[in-house]
Amino acid sequence: MSQTQKKVALVTGAGAGIGKAAAKALLKAGYQVVLTGRNLEKLQKALIDIGGNSESCLAVACDVGKPEQVKFLFSEIKKNFGRIDVLFNNAGMGAPAIPMEDLSYEQWMNVVNANLCGAFLCSQEAIRMMKAQSPQGGRIINNGSISAHTPRPMSAPYTATKHAISGLTKTIALDGRAFNIACGQIDIGNAATEMTERMAAGIIQADLSIKVEPRMDVDHVGEAVLHMAQLPLESNILSMTIMATNMPFVGRG
Repeated sequence: MSQTQKKVALVTGAGAGIGKAAAKALLKAGYQVVLTGRNLEKLQKALIDIGGNSESCLAVACDVGKPEQVKFLFSEIKKNFGRIDVLFNNAGMGAPAIPMEDLSYEQWMNVVNANLCGAFLCSQEAIRMMKAQSPQGGRIINNGSISAHTPRPMSAPYTATKHAISGLTKTIALDGRAFNIACGQIDIGNAATEMTERMAAGIIQADLSIKVEPRMDVDHVGEAVLHMAQLPLESNILSMTIMATNMPFVGRG
């Protein structure tokens, strides 16, 4: 990679929330950024919102749980930018907060496909590119969530996939060593996004009471992802937790 060539970062689930904040932070730091998600219109709006243009950014619609769509996404990255330096596996979803025995197989698999299969498929394609490119290597950052450690009530699909992300992260970090590929996980608690608006109104606790939970500015998460991304490849943040300071997680509340 020449001195003038910018590094290339892919952010999944980039149309809103954490993904959009991370894309903004990476773009401001000088990365060329690929934004992906299911809704192209939303991605194109996000691209404009973060100050991107056709030279610095690329928006590609993709359902990360579908192998053929992920392959197309990475072919577009290669065609437009020639390489990939950072992958932020951020795309994810949850299931309704209902008792586990009432969830349908489809509801379970929707979460598994988005949160776990999506991270696997994107990592697989990124690793192939990172191994083949010159200079070799790159960094993969997985969005774990506080749920990778501590579940909320009635969150079996989400919690199970986020625990699985921890295993995937460590495996990629181990297997990537020989190819200068680093992998770390960021566990995010209560960033102020559309996904967490219900927390500001009151959300079910472990003791089944309903309480309002503090949230933090989502841009702080974007900056944390950027910090992980910008490290030289000889160094790796294997695990980072960023959370609203007063949210119930540390201790028992």
